[in-house]
Amino acid sequence: MLSVSNLSKMYGSQLLFSDVSFNVSARDRIALVGANGSGKTTLFDIIVGKASPDKGSVTIQHDVTIGYLEQEITPSSPRRLFDDVVSASTLITGLAHRIHVITEELKEEMDIESQAKLLSKLGELQHRFEAAGGYDLEHEASIVLSGLGFALSDFYRPLNEFSGGWLMRAALAKLLLINPDLLLLDEPTNHLDLEACIWFEDYVKNYQGSIMVASHDRAFLNRVVDRIFAIDHSEMLFHRGNYDSFVVARQRELEILEATARRQNARERKEMQFIERFRSKATRATQIQSRLKRLEKIKKVAIPRTTRKMHFSFPSVERAGEEVIALKSISKSYGDKEVYRDLNLVIHRGDRVALVGPNGSGKTTLLRMLAGVLPFDAGERNLGHNIAISYYAQYQLELLEPENSLLVELRRVSAEETEQRLRGILGAFLFGEDEIFKRVAVLSGGEKARLAMAKMLIRPGNFLLMDEPTNHLDIPSREILSDALESYEGTLCFITHDRTLIRQLANKIIEIKDGKIDVFSGDYDSYLCRRELRKEYEQPVSQQKEGSIPKGISPREKTRRRKVVEGELRNKYYRRSATIRKRIASIESELEEKERYFKEMEKNFCNPEHYQNSARVVETMEEYSKLKESIASLSQEWERLSLQEDEMRRAFEAERRDILL
Repeated sequence: MLSVSNLSKMYGSQLLFSDVSFNVSARDRIALVGANGSGKTTLFDIIVGKASPDKGSVTIQHDVTIGYLEQEITPSSPRRLFDDVVSASTLITGLAHRIHVITEELKEEMDIESQAKLLSKLGELQHRFEAAGGYDLEHEASIVLSGLGFALSDFYRPLNEFSGGWLMRAALAKLLLINPDLLLLDEPTNHLDLEACIWFEDYVKNYQGSIMVASHDRAFLNRVVDRIFAIDHSEMLFHRGNYDSFVVARQRELEILEATARRQNARERKEMQFIERFRSKATRATQIQSRLKRLEKIKKVAIPRTTRKMHFSFPSVERAGEEVIALKSISKSYGDKEVYRDLNLVIHRGDRVALVGPNGSGKTTLLRMLAGVLPFDAGERNLGHNIAISYYAQYQLELLEPENSLLVELRRVSAEETEQRLRGILGAFLFGEDEIFKRVAVLSGGEKARLAMAKMLIRPGNFLLMDEPTNHLDIPSREILSDALESYEGTLCFITHDRTLIRQLANKIIEIKDGKIDVFSGDYDSYLCRRELRKEYEQPVSQQKEGSIPKGISPREKTRRRKVVEGELRNKYYRRSATIRKRIASIESELEEKERYFKEMEKNFCNPEHYQNSARVVETMEEYSKLKESIASLSQEWERLSLQEDEMRRAFEAERRDILL
């Protein structure tokens, strides 16, 4: 499918990779890994022809199609999202256009022979359209867009209304719909929330083509790839297995190299001791020359710089009170959009809280209110005893002084620290001795993120809040951050789409959805398991609700009253939702009938006898178009009503749970 031979590339004076050769076959699942700046994106650019190698060649088999998701996206257009995604399949849209043109010509053509030719051509195009999946294109586009987190109301919004992250998802949706033979994905999960990541993983695992993916998401790589191509100091390393098995194998390889180098050094020292001892004796001249030649022939064992975890002891933090922070009856809106109403939350000392939920659900809003940098409309925010807050957000990269060196920038927040300690901290964040005097202005995004993290963690407060701390960081840098936070003694609350970080750190998960929070005690895998099994989660009720049971009565009376209140609540729910449920059932019945007839029409398009009557063909095409619009309209109504009914059901279940607690 794809063959890369002896590829070499320089970027300025830096050698990215040299004499790289590999093949990609059908159904391959390959991860391209390496530190930031190692040349992963450049290699992808060379494969698709956007860049040229200094040496070597790329050979692609005839008829093999390649789809490339880049990290950077082009400016958006006023075109609607759904139309733009569907149009990505140029083969299908081209066939659809030609079918439409011929159908219009049939309406005007009166000559029998010309009609026959047009009907024959139309039948051929309809067959090709079906074989290419044309009748399933819009359905598949809806599945992909929904899986990537787009709501139905987003389908018909213009692209220029979406943020960069959502535009990246739209670009990914177009690629998945095109269904190329080889997908090149450059950091595809960077702009996906956890729900979309899980959906995307399942989609990739079932994808029929081949995939090469550059990613720093360890959980994603472990689930989807079975081969690793690692760019390490200009050479390419190959491993069969997932990312974790590659790390283990690489560590063993480095240990063997280190042991070999130690034996080699010991042998050299022994030879040099003999040479120095007897260099002045003429009787040993022959032996001296022999040993010198032997030393020259020894091939030095080079030990590459490792990506093993580095450990650094950060300062202890002052002990906080048991209750770190409490939010009481918080409400927050942006204009007409209500994000939270009557929000109540308490975080305790020692909690390591991960905030999860779809993009736009309010995670960053909640984190900023906790940090005290975002005002709210109503409610109270109460800090506990002896609380000192440290807040990390992406904008802090912009607060770095461009003309400062790394050492000077770190000294801004720790003037009393010795230079040796500051150098040690920078070293813990992967800045070498030759880099500490670099200006901030020349740092990459990942290097700036590491420096900002070092500034915050050199003197952390005892309540640490972090918004996407792994953005811009490669895998070694993420491991350093994970280690630093694992040894952190204070209370932690963070947002990240890096599931490996959540698994390593979190002991409590707060799920945010539709302006409400659910608190789950335990680690991330326990949260996923409980959510999957749809179990009831115990959650304290912040206040007594209308219809709740008063205290001070007997258990039997309490049970009786609860049943009465629950029955009244259930009847109220069924009365309110009856009309909606009836309409949903009616739509489902109507859709079933129309979709059955729709499929029969599509089958007729593949029957040559259907094209013998031109008038009937034109009439059928018009009927087909109207039926298609009707199905789409009913489907939209069904989804809107289903969401409304689901919201009513969840509200009922929440009230019922509060009564039973």
